[in-house]
Amino acid sequence: MNLRSAFVRAALMTGAALVFSTVTVNAAIPAVANPCASSPAAASTGPAAQAPITVWLAGDSTMAAPSSGATCPVGWGHQVAPYFNANVTVRNNAVAGRSIQTWLYERNVTGTKNAAGECVINPVSYASRWQSMLDATTGMKAGDYLLIQFGINDGDPNCPRHVGSARYRELLGVMANAAKARGAHPVFLTPVAAITCSGGTAVGNRGFISETNAAAVANQVPVIDLHRLSYTLYNTLRFCPNNGDYGSGPVGAFFCNDHTHFEAAGARQIAGVVTKAVRDQQIPLSAYLK
Repeated sequence: MNLRSAFVRAALMTGAALVFSTVTVNAAIPAVANPCASSPAAASTGPAAQAPITVWLAGDSTMAAPSSGATCPVGWGHQVAPYFNANVTVRNNAVAGRSIQTWLYERNVTGTKNAAGECVINPVSYASRWQSMLDATTGMKAGDYLLIQFGINDGDPNCPRHVGSARYRELLGVMANAAKARGAHPVFLTPVAAITCSGGTAVGNRGFISETNAAAVANQVPVIDLHRLSYTLYNTLRFCPNNGDYGSGPVGAFFCNDHTHFEAAGARQIAGVVTKAVRDQQIPLSAYLK
């Protein structure tokens, strides 16, 4: 072999070794993903779309929509929809003047009391509003919410509105369990307060507070203490002391001229108190708040 041939052969052998060495080293280094590149997995993650739900309301005049053409009273349920996003439909079935029993049974609640002191129901069949809410097609469905607020008219000593403590707790349980059976979520609310001043302080003035709380525990239902939250709001707004004039000034802008029912502006603020409690208490309905 001449010198030139030997040199070429040595060069070729050295080059092959270098190529082998390079391949070996590169094989040992894992590939690094391009951080700017998108991946199907990353593109598919993110917040899940919300399923549309209905928030059903059952209660009395402090929750109900105003009568046709009336500007007062306006129930807070009539003002609550703007606090929710577009995936919520509010169905306000509150009716003025009703106790929980007359709301459920309407004219079937008689003016006669039984031996236990409760108003006799005859026949024992539900009012159409509750039947419609129980209907598999038109009523509550899985994921919906049912907000229940009574306790203002229930303390009437006379039938048909009268409801005793045990009966009140029982009927809250009936409504809660009916909602749960359909996959809906019940929430109890203590009755919203009227404006009653003790000197410079707004104070509580409703009954059935302990009954609502007891029914909530017994039926494992969240409870919003709207009674306490509402008179706390009145104190924040400095509605007391009050000389009995409920038709003018800040109190008149909030209440009708009866210290109990709300103007639209007052109802809107009470609706805000309710939805803030939903958020503060981490009730899952809060996911639908704006």
